[in-house]
Amino acid sequence: MASDPKYNPHTNDGGCDQCLGTITIDGNNVTRNPAYYILAHAAKFVRPGSVRIDSNLPENLSNVAFKTPEGKLVLIVINDNKTAQEFRVKYQNSEFSATLPHGAVGTYIW
Repeated sequence: MASDPKYNPHTNDGGCDQCLGTITIDGNNVTRNPAYYILAHAAKFVRPGSVRIDSNLPENLSNVAFKTPEGKLVLIVINDNKTAQEFRVKYQNSEFSATLPHGAVGTYIW
């Protein structure tokens, strides 16, 4: 979750020696990296007790879905494309369409 400017610590037997942690600690300086904000965003909607129910990779739209203890569904989608992407979500009798700008993250709850 945290690393120094040289990406330490990591294991020598297959650990990532180029992975940026959620924060970088350099002496007394702490820098919040993009993963920090991604984790904070997800934690706001995917609360303790939630269960991952699905994910797939259509057209570079990374996504993951959870069911919360209250029975709500949470879908987090990131658009890794260079252009806006329109997509449809189907679940049981529910269906909706959405568009994400390039580089954007969308969170959908129903």
